[in-house]
Amino acid sequence: MSQLPRLHWSTLGDDTGGLEHRWAALWEVTVDRGASPALAPQDADLWVISARSSGPPPELGRLVAEVAALPILVGLKPDAAPLAPRALADWGALGSVRWGVLGPEPPMPGLRPRSGPAAQLSASQALAFGLVGASAAMQEVLNRARNAAATRATVLLLGESGTGKEVIARAIHRMSAEAGEPFVAVHCGAIPENLLESELFGHHKGAFTDARRDAPGKFREAHGGTIFLDEVGTMPLGAQVRLLRVLQEREVQPLGGGAPVKVDVRVVAASNADLWKKVQEGTFREDLFYRLEVVPIALPPLRARTEEVPFLAQHFLNRKAREHGLYPKALHPSVDPLLMALPWPGNVRQLENAIERAIVLSGQRPVLTREDFAFLAERMGEAPALPAGSASLPVAPFVPPPPAAFGVDLPPEGLDLNQVVSDMEKTLMLQSLAITRGNKKRAADLLGLKRTTFLEKMKRLDLEEGDGTEATEA
Repeated sequence: MSQLPRLHWSTLGDDTGGLEHRWAALWEVTVDRGASPALAPQDADLWVISARSSGPPPELGRLVAEVAALPILVGLKPDAAPLAPRALADWGALGSVRWGVLGPEPPMPGLRPRSGPAAQLSASQALAFGLVGASAAMQEVLNRARNAAATRATVLLLGESGTGKEVIARAIHRMSAEAGEPFVAVHCGAIPENLLESELFGHHKGAFTDARRDAPGKFREAHGGTIFLDEVGTMPLGAQVRLLRVLQEREVQPLGGGAPVKVDVRVVAASNADLWKKVQEGTFREDLFYRLEVVPIALPPLRARTEEVPFLAQHFLNRKAREHGLYPKALHPSVDPLLMALPWPGNVRQLENAIERAIVLSGQRPVLTREDFAFLAERMGEAPALPAGSASLPVAPFVPPPPAAFGVDLPPEGLDLNQVVSDMEKTLMLQSLAITRGNKKRAADLLGLKRTTFLEKMKRLDLEEGDGTEATEA
């Protein structure tokens, strides 16, 4: 059984000149010789379509929608006249299109879909990558990451410490065609200068005093996948020269001599420092800077996307509870404006640590209040200003109200006791749902009820969802 990738060629009635036989060394070729193109087989890896100067046949527009991201190679004859701009635009509108000349040299396997305008990642997709893309700034970051993932381009991530650069790097890898290949992270600032080159590029036995055996290095470990170079701005100039060679020649030269070794790896670099300023200061090579800055992605600090803070807090709340084997807790609604008002100099990493600390130190209490985060305001020296539109919310630490006596004066005309009790139940149930952000299992626990009893009361009090169904709960 053939293990070659499959190429489907729609000639649109043109003579193949026997090229399909010459391509057979690299491809399992099937040929559609009709004047109108037939849909490429589902197991095809590449769809070659002979070019027409007037643009693609109309039926191609309908067929392309059925092949999703299958790469298309539009084949031009060697002696063909240049295509008109309108024809080029029409061909390009089909989607994952590349151009090539039909000749004895077969198309190279591994052609990838073009990264066209990408739709925004949904909230669930972003969370699957450990991200929250609620703000416009982060949606721009995610779209750039998604576009970069469809290619092998080098990516440079810029942003303050704690903004999630490694999370973005891992997301790019997981969205790429090489998601099943290695992802190797190297924190350049944590490795001594005299060991960094050996760690990255490998060495032969005897290359230096402690080199007792050959070591492949991180680039060779990442072959076929992605290497993430964090804090690349701390790299000494000697290592920068070697890194530049890797990016230019796609090969590494191990310490201690020997032949260079070819590597196929995507490089994602990150820095919390201004690399261009380092170039001007002479501590970072200008040619390396341009090699790294193919696809620059700037991550905004958390204070510039405060609308994401409640979503991130809830995400970390659930994740940290699972990590520590604790029952999931809830955030009191008064916590959100406090967290959104803080400047978060440590960015997302600081928020994650704060949530974890509050979970661990809150004991058995099922709801985290403002008191659990008082250490944040104390550390920053003053009570934070509330965000716009939240002036009426309290700034002082949250203090739970005393238990309500529910005293009711009986009016002379009497009252409907069942209605009063129902109103009281309804008020308490709505408060518990607000505190737990709609999680009925946790809301029932706050009221000391079984979940089934809580659901029955919701139905009786007309608090059930409009569609009569219940959302999945953690």
